[in-house]
Amino acid sequence: MSREPRASPRAFAATAARVVALTFRSAPLHGLAYLVCTAAVAVIPIAVAWLTKAVLDRLTSAPGSPSGLVGPAAGLAAAGIALGVVPRVAQYLRAEMDRRAALRGHDELFAAVEQVAGIARFEDPHFQDRLRLAQQSASAPARTADAVFEVVRGALTLVGFLGSLTVISTGFTVVVLAAAVPTVILELQLSRRRAAMMWRIGPTERRQMLYGDLLASAAAAKEIRLFGLGPYLRGRLVAERRAADEARRRTDRREVVVQGALAALSAVIAGGGLVWVVVAAGRGQVTVGDVSMFVAVVAGLQGALGGLITSMAGAHHQVLLFGHYVAVVDAGPDLPPPDDPAPLPALRRGIELRDIWFRYSDDHPWALRGVTLFLPHGASTALVGHNGAGKSTLVELLCRFYDPTRGAILWDGVDLRDVPVEELRRRVGAVLQDFMTYDFSAADNIAMGDLTALGDLERIRGAAVRAGIDGTLSRLPHGYGTLLTRLFFADDEADDPGNGVMLSGGQWQRVALARAFLREDRDLMILDEPNAGLDPEAEHEVHERLRRMRDGRSSLLISHRLNTIRDADLIVVLSGGLVVEQGRHADLLAARGTYARLFTVQAAGYAEEPVEPVEPVEPVEPVTR
Repeated sequence: MSREPRASPRAFAATAARVVALTFRSAPLHGLAYLVCTAAVAVIPIAVAWLTKAVLDRLTSAPGSPSGLVGPAAGLAAAGIALGVVPRVAQYLRAEMDRRAALRGHDELFAAVEQVAGIARFEDPHFQDRLRLAQQSASAPARTADAVFEVVRGALTLVGFLGSLTVISTGFTVVVLAAAVPTVILELQLSRRRAAMMWRIGPTERRQMLYGDLLASAAAAKEIRLFGLGPYLRGRLVAERRAADEARRRTDRREVVVQGALAALSAVIAGGGLVWVVVAAGRGQVTVGDVSMFVAVVAGLQGALGGLITSMAGAHHQVLLFGHYVAVVDAGPDLPPPDDPAPLPALRRGIELRDIWFRYSDDHPWALRGVTLFLPHGASTALVGHNGAGKSTLVELLCRFYDPTRGAILWDGVDLRDVPVEELRRRVGAVLQDFMTYDFSAADNIAMGDLTALGDLERIRGAAVRAGIDGTLSRLPHGYGTLLTRLFFADDEADDPGNGVMLSGGQWQRVALARAFLREDRDLMILDEPNAGLDPEAEHEVHERLRRMRDGRSSLLISHRLNTIRDADLIVVLSGGLVVEQGRHADLLAARGTYARLFTVQAAGYAEEPVEPVEPVEPVEPVTR
């Protein structure tokens, strides 16, 4: 795990300003009202101390004259009412600010996440930790702003009490301030340590969530129970939780020791001051009102000082955490946008991969090594090869989930890096090997393939018919409105046990195909293992449907079932990140290379008599650059 991020004083101040600005943008009137309440809460205790002194001084100086007591007494009564009402109003205002700021914070955070056009960041553990902490900060940005406001409130109260204490004893005021300096330093150090601890235990908490999700997952329930994995996974979850708790425990112990010592120092100073003022009153050096005010001021001062220091530490901690939110929001796109975006023409000639080299990081081996390939317009191209040959990597580059490490991909001569990524993806339809199963209704699941189809049941159903799933979805308890999940129910059908339905793997495969049929008019159709999970009869049916869909269109098909790609216009064989063969089915069989060997091995499983396998021809390895 990398060292936790550190913020310079300037960056820290900028982050604090960002969270306050976010809160005021979200709830400007509530924020102003809360500031007024904050100032009132800061001033009222000071006013109470002075009004109490005035009452006691007048009682001792003129005991038989009540007329001069009415004003201070009325002021004390008003202050008491304000102390009862203002904090309640402030509490409501803070809650409303928190709701509104959290709504805007989440919206801005995930709007920034949307700008991450590729997928490399989502595969980075450090980014995942930062994103998790950013989501926590976005859930309560007003809480962070409130911590900043609490510092302001504490500072106002502290200044007022210090001024009042100076009137009675300048020397004691200096002692109190001197004692506060190490307290502030130590509390800020504790705050920084806690923020650093939360960053360090990020991977531990992620693993803990992983094991918890597995133990509670419907998808994993069968295998976990069949193989008896529950105790093992639970043991790992508990171990990760213990590790995280131990880190928190060490931090808590350190805080108890330091804060306990600081509290003892504060109590000693307050006790010494109390002894001094009582002795001074006995000598006639101060009045009874001064004693009352001193007691109130010292108590209020220590409370204000302790509150200020706690608020400063809390604000420091919250702002450090909010720094993760700022880092995600300000990160910008991961794939560099073109300086001068080029229009993406309708595909007329084809897509050229020119000397493509790619690896997922500098520490990974090359996934593609100098691939040069042309995908003709209007033709069906099939990719074949062993697992790990680079087929899915090539698809990811065509969708621009990554950019090539070296080389270029040209769409009718236009480099994909010169085109806005959203424009490219509007031209591509796909069934990905790791397609999503959304916890939505059947209709919405299909409409995820093209959001313009949301609510258009006729269009959705047409895609389902072509994918061969219409009959299944129509017979569900609520037809296409049935939720394809058992995680929750529709709001108006919470008591209907037939609402949530789980589909089989093959049925989900057809739902994913229906999404692709919604986008069948795109310039390029990518089909990555579209027949996976289907029985032989369904595979044949889907193959025929896809063959008709691909007819006359540019398509890229990946399949380990070679009988489904034998009619492709071009078959490309990848091995070790290289193109080792390409041609039509008959030509590749005649060449007796890798494709012929793979096809013969598969065909042998269906033949009545054993088929002698074809010996592969070793490809020539290029020189790694």
